[in-house]
Amino acid sequence: MNYNIYNKNKGIYVVLGNFDGLHIGHMSLIDEAVKLSIENNCYCMLYSFKNHPLKLINKDIAPKLLMTNTNKVKTLQKKSVDIIKLVNFDETLMKTSPEDFILNLISEYNIEGIIVGFNYRFGYKNMGTIDLLEKLSTKYNFMLKVMPPCKVNNQIVSSTKIRNLISSGNLEEANIMLNRKYSLEGIVVQGRQIGRQIDFPTANLKYDKDFVIPAIGVYYTNVEYNEKLYRAITSVGNNPTVSGNKLTIETYILDFSGNLYDKHITLFFIKKIRDEKKFDSLDALKAQLKKDKNFAKSQPFNI
Repeated sequence: MNYNIYNKNKGIYVVLGNFDGLHIGHMSLIDEAVKLSIENNCYCMLYSFKNHPLKLINKDIAPKLLMTNTNKVKTLQKKSVDIIKLVNFDETLMKTSPEDFILNLISEYNIEGIIVGFNYRFGYKNMGTIDLLEKLSTKYNFMLKVMPPCKVNNQIVSSTKIRNLISSGNLEEANIMLNRKYSLEGIVVQGRQIGRQIDFPTANLKYDKDFVIPAIGVYYTNVEYNEKLYRAITSVGNNPTVSGNKLTIETYILDFSGNLYDKHITLFFIKKIRDEKKFDSLDALKAQLKKDKNFAKSQPFNI
């Protein structure tokens, strides 16, 4: 279906938030919105932003992203969300007061109910609070559902927490909070081709620096290419053994042969194998890579 064409006379339950990563906390809100919309014969709508607000307000402190908008939409389509509104956060929205933000929403859409998280903030300078939203629900006659925090190991799940876990190399815990494997995607570009010299040719990913990069180290990953999945070893680092001077993401793909230059791949980060290390020689590096390969062989596909 077209997710932006709908009967405007039919009621809508809308879930509001930023939703970077669509982690299990976000999904609890979406599941509740879907449930309420079905129970009340209404649409379920997700309303969010294409761009992180801090990219406009203060790009120097804008967080790195966890998910592309394309993948966000694909995930939402699988969750029975009827209407997906990802709007551009611009200066007009930035300057909109909290009450006007809600008033504009209920004026444009036939809103029956609003679902938000426990810490939702909205409107100019994030001055809109849950208390204000409760007052507005009475004033403008819409149902309000505030969802409690979602916890893993007694920690509140949040996009900020997940970013910190990924950037510290704790992919296993981050993936639990995401309920999926964290991924990066991009085009394979030509590197220094040192891996070929030791029979471990790698795909050098041209990655988007707006997204969270896992901590420096070596990871067990799965690679998706041409709709097929492969086990892989991925190095995030500076290649100290061969005097590298910039951060690269290089992947050795098991049981694969062929030219990947200029091809699109997706890397799914599953677990960290070891820290980056400077080896005394290429032979010592090759010996370690053989151990890493054997470890990868023993692991299941796991995305």
